[in-house]
Amino acid sequence: MSKRGARIAKLQENYIKKGRGAGTGADYQPFIQAHDNKIASEGWITRHKGWKTGRIHHTLSFPLERTIEIAKKLGIQHPHVDGTAVVMTTDFRLSLSTPKVKKDAIRTIKPISSVSFF
Repeated sequence: MSKRGARIAKLQENYIKKGRGAGTGADYQPFIQAHDNKIASEGWITRHKGWKTGRIHHTLSFPLERTIEIAKKLGIQHPHVDGTAVVMTTDFRLSLSTPKVKKDAIRTIKPISSVSFF
């Protein structure tokens, strides 16, 4: 593993130990938080208080093992840096609940100008 890959792996390990990427509702703690974002994306970095959960909302993420599993099922290579798998993120993780079912709905929001059509 490269030095860069080892540094990323250690950072991800520390985030998991701190409970990031775990919990639901008001107790959910995003894996990647707005102030962690060292790689600028399009738009502004913002944090907003959720009206329903009462917590601050940041960019959300999936467990690394799950995204590796999804990539394998789709027959695509999981994103990595110097051979070290990186945590995948999405814009919103909605925790939906009915009396019979609890499930997550994942949503990615992009401006139409940044979407490429085949």
